Amino acid sequence: MTSVLTRRSALVRGLSAFAGIGTSAWPVAGLAQAWPAKPIRLVVPFPPGGSADVLARLVGSKLAARLGQPVIVDNRAGAGGIVGADAVAKAPADGYTLLFANTNIAINPSLYKHLPYDTATAFAPVVLMVYVPNLFLVRADSPIKSMHDLVEAAKAKPGVLNYASAGNGTFPHLAVEVFKVKTGAAITHVPYKGAAPALNALLAGEVDLLSNDLVNAMQHVKAGKLRALAITSTARSPIAPDVPTMEQAGIPDYQALAWQGIMAPAGTPQPVIAQLNAEINRVLAEPTTRDFLLAQGLQLAGGTAQQFGDFVKASTEAWRSAVKTSGATAD
Repeated sequence: MTSVLTRRSALVRGLSAFAGIGTSAWPVAGLAQAWPAKPIRLVVPFPPGGSADVLARLVGSKLAARLGQPVIVDNRAGAGGIVGADAVAKAPADGYTLLFANTNIAINPSLYKHLPYDTATAFAPVVLMVYVPNLFLVRADSPIKSMHDLVEAAKAKPGVLNYASAGNGTFPHLAVEVFKVKTGAAITHVPYKGAAPALNALLAGEVDLLSNDLVNAMQHVKAGKLRALAITSTARSPIAPDVPTMEQAGIPDYQALAWQGIMAPAGTPQPVIAQLNAEINRVLAEPTTRDFLLAQGLQLAGGTAQQFGDFVKASTEAWRSAVKTSGATAD
């Protein structure tokens, strides 16, 4: 778990640099003229309006301008991303169906005993786009004012404090479970059906704690409704400069970053993968894209398809340990 949650592995260092995207990444002339010849479908396995949907539509519109074909966002929500992922896994491997993938791709193989596809062989990695830091949050009127307070309160009355999550086995759930293992804090898990209900539960005072992505949480922090105890990245965020990292807050060797990227059905021609990778990297490097994403608290990634594939493999193994520790199951 340490290899992914506490540091980026050597396999994925350099993902934030947009290097190596030269003419060698382009497909041969014949295929470049043949593809794309029609609209591209980008399957987002989450409902419209969320942070994933916003990023998919932003990147999709800019990619469409570069490729000269529409990129149509298709929201296929359900079962922790499995419904949308299954649609892509079974789609023709011709470059016209893509998956907006996130951390669930790495978590679900350990969480579900029976998936309708083999995650390791069903998808071809295209590019890792962003990392998504989370915040550990309490209500603004909570007596817990720091991570030290949280750990002390949880140890003083084991199991009395509780925390919400977006569901059993989701990234926010496992992020807190890893924290509990590292600190010995005994906090009771209360799963909700999605990130929005979990956030609303904290706002309503139904639970004591929540790990939620920076994008959705900061508006409530700025409004004075919630208090951010720490951010789960190794550096402070420009949009939350007053929020300490977990290490600065007294929790060393802890990092839990969600991520979002693009995948295609396995067997998609490599020249198409290479062209998609190059163009999406260029989209991410555009000042307007970069400034928008950074303003949302996202950390830019980028890099090669091979680097993304290696990252997903390492992440899958790391989350296997977290799922086992938490005892989470979904079947």
